[in-house]
Amino acid sequence: TGPLKDMNFTVKEGAGVRILYQFTSEPPAVRFKMSGEKDGIIDIAPKQGILYLNGSLDWETKPVHRLKVESLDVNGNIVKGPYTVTIYVEDINDNPPEFDQMKYTGVVRQNSRPGKPFMYVHATDRDDPTTLHAQLTYSILHHFPNPYPEMLFQIDSATGAISPSRTGSYYLDPQKQDTFTLVVSVKDMAGMSTNAFSSSADVIITVKESLWKAPPTIYIQENSTQVHPVNISQVRSNEPDVIYGIFEKENLPRLPFSISQDGVIYVTEPLDREEKDTYTFFVTTKDNTGELVDKPLKIHVIVEDINDNPPVCQQALTVIEVQENESGGSNIGTLIATDMDKKGTLNSRLQFKIQSQVPEVPQKNLFYIQQDTGILQLTGRSLKKLYASKYSLKVEVTDAVFQTICDVEVHVIDINDQIPIFEKSDYHNVTVAESVPVGTVILEIQAHDADEPDTGSSLIIYQVKEGDPNKTFIIDTDPKTNQGFIKINKALDFETTSAYHLVINATNPEPLVPDVEYNSNSLTVFKVFVTNVDEPPVFLKPVYNKEVSEDVPVNTLVMTVKAYDPEGDSKIVLKEVQGKYAQYWACWKILFFQKSYLLEASRGVVEWWPVIHLLGNNAAQKSKTSLVLRLRDVNDNLPHLAMDYPTFFCYPLSGGEKALIQATDADQQRFYSKFTFSLADDMNTRNNWEISKVNATHANLSPKHVNFEEKVYNVPIILNDNGHPPLENKVNLKVNICKCSSEKSCF
Repeated sequence: TGPLKDMNFTVKEGAGVRILYQFTSEPPAVRFKMSGEKDGIIDIAPKQGILYLNGSLDWETKPVHRLKVESLDVNGNIVKGPYTVTIYVEDINDNPPEFDQMKYTGVVRQNSRPGKPFMYVHATDRDDPTTLHAQLTYSILHHFPNPYPEMLFQIDSATGAISPSRTGSYYLDPQKQDTFTLVVSVKDMAGMSTNAFSSSADVIITVKESLWKAPPTIYIQENSTQVHPVNISQVRSNEPDVIYGIFEKENLPRLPFSISQDGVIYVTEPLDREEKDTYTFFVTTKDNTGELVDKPLKIHVIVEDINDNPPVCQQALTVIEVQENESGGSNIGTLIATDMDKKGTLNSRLQFKIQSQVPEVPQKNLFYIQQDTGILQLTGRSLKKLYASKYSLKVEVTDAVFQTICDVEVHVIDINDQIPIFEKSDYHNVTVAESVPVGTVILEIQAHDADEPDTGSSLIIYQVKEGDPNKTFIIDTDPKTNQGFIKINKALDFETTSAYHLVINATNPEPLVPDVEYNSNSLTVFKVFVTNVDEPPVFLKPVYNKEVSEDVPVNTLVMTVKAYDPEGDSKIVLKEVQGKYAQYWACWKILFFQKSYLLEASRGVVEWWPVIHLLGNNAAQKSKTSLVLRLRDVNDNLPHLAMDYPTFFCYPLSGGEKALIQATDADQQRFYSKFTFSLADDMNTRNNWEISKVNATHANLSPKHVNFEEKVYNVPIILNDNGHPPLENKVNLKVNICKCSSEKSCF
C-alpha cells in the first residue's frame, strides 16, 4: 500500500489473477478511477484502491501497459492525479523457435574451401530477443549418408551458415555421392538449458563438380600475327568475387601471359619456339583479404613450331681429306647442317644436293652426296693428286621453305707408301747417374719420312721396342721436325738395373699401303749405363698406421718400424720422432706410449702424425716416414643436457604443452648418438610430469596437469647413453612456470 503517485510494476507473463498494489486515499478523496491500456485484464477497485489483474498478461501480445490513476471526491472531482502507472510484462520462455522453411536446398562445389558458407538456414523465436529465451543456436543432428568418421559439413552455431568441413572439402565428390540430407536443429536459451525448446528442418545438399580445374595443355603457334593480347583459355573459381592472379617459378625476365578478373588467360605477345618452347605457370585465386581461396592451378603451354628458320652450315668451310687410293663408292666424310625448327618434324628435315664442282678434272661428278644424310661419296674412281690436290664443292641444303649453300673442300692427300728411315742405325751409349730426375732428356734421335709433310703418313712415332720391359724410358716427337727426345720416365736404380740395351723403332700413325712394310731402316739401337749414387735409407712402409684405445697404459708397445739401406749398409740409426705429438712417444725401433692422452681433449677422432728421422752410414743421407696413430674412444663421459635456452611453460597452463630437451656427452659418436630419457622414480615427479622420446637425441617434457603454481620446479631426469658399457646420469632440469608476454616468453 501507499499514497497515489507515479509507479512502475514488473509482472511475469502468464502469472494469472493477482493483486499488484493498494493506493491509500487522502480526504476528501473517497474513490479511485483508472484509464488506459487495461486490455480487460488490469483493473482497480474504486473504493479500496486495489490495483489487480483478473487474468494473465502476455508479453508477445503487449509487453508494456501504460495507465492513468486519479482519486475523486464524492462529487466526482479530481483530488489527486492523474498519475502514471506502467506495467512491464516480463517474458518467460514459452515459445519454441521456428525455421522459416521446413526444407532447405543448397548446392556445393567439389573442393570448395572449408569453412566458406554456401547456404544459410534461419529460424525465429517470438520470445523477448533481449533475453536467452530468443537466443538461438544451430547444430547438425543427423547427416545422411555419413561415410566418414567426421562430418562432411559444418554449421555456424550463431548464424546458421552451412559450409564444407575440412574432411568434406577433401572428400566431396559427385561421382561417389551427389546428394546429402542434413537434419539441422535450432534451440533457444542459447542451447545452454536442458529445458530449452528446439525445432528441426531438413537440408538437401547437392554436390556438383568443381569449376576450379586446370585446362588441358594449351598449344600456341609461334610468331602469331594476331592482335595481342589473345584469349587462350579460361578458369573459374568455385567462389564468386575472387581475385585472379598468375605467378611462375622459373624467374623469367618477363612472363608473356596475363589473366583478367573473369579468369580469362591471355598471351600478351607473339612467342618464339626457338627462344622458349614451353611455359609453365600457376593461376591463383584470393579473397579481398589476400587469403588464398583455391589450390593454385598449373597451366602448361606448348609453343608450336612453324618453318621460320633456314638451314645453317655447321662450319663456314667443311674440309675433308681423301687418300689417293680410296676406291669408288667410299664414304669420304659428312656435311653437317642444322635447322633450329623443331626436331623430328618436316620443318627441320634437311636435304642435300651438290650444285657445282671446281675443278671439273679429270671429269664432272666425281662426288655424290646422299640426299637425306649429307654423306659424301666417291662416284666411281680413285682421285689422283696429279690432277688436282683440292676440289671445291657448292652443296645446296634445303628444308621445305628455305635453302642454304654450304662450302666443302676435298683435299687429296698422299698415301703412306714410304717408311721412316733413321739417320743412324746405332747411337752407341749414354752414361747417366741413377739420381737423374724423371723427365730428363738423355738422347736426341732423328728419322726422316719421304711422304707428304704435315700428314699422318709422314709424322713419326718413336717407341722402345726391346730392352725396357718396365717402361723406364719414353720418347717424345717434335711434330714439325720429327726429331725424337728420349727421356727418363721412371726413377733409375743402379742396384736393380745398371745397364739397358735399347732397340727403338720409328712408325707412322697412318697405316702403310699394302705391299709396303717397315724394315731394319726404321730401327736403331743404343745403350744406357747407370752409375751408382749413395742413397738414403728406405723405410719398409711409407706410412705406419695403428689404432689403440684412448685409455692405453703408458709404456704400451704400439708398433715396430723397420728400414734398410739400398747399398746394403747395416748401420742404420733411428734418430728421433718429431711432430706435434712427438712428446707422447718413446722410440728405438720399437715405439711405446710415453704419456697418457685423452681423446675428449680434441673433441673427436684424434690422428697423430709424428715423423721419424733415420740416418744411414753417411750422416748426410737420411729418410723419414709418418706414424699415424688413431685413438679409439672409450665410453667414459656421463651424458648431460644440452639446452640453448631455459625451459619454461606459460602460466596458467592450458594443457598439451611440450618442451624439447636434448642430451649429449663428450664421447665420440661413431655413427649417431642414441640416448634414453626417463623420469626419476619418485611419486611427486611421476604425478606431475611425463617424458616422451622424439628421436635419438631429443625428448619432449610435458606437464601431466594444469594445476601448477607460478614458480621454478626441479624435474629429476635420468639419461642413459646406451654406450659400451652404458653410463647413466641423473640431472635436475629447472622448469620455470611463468607469466608470458605476447611473444610467448617469460616476462
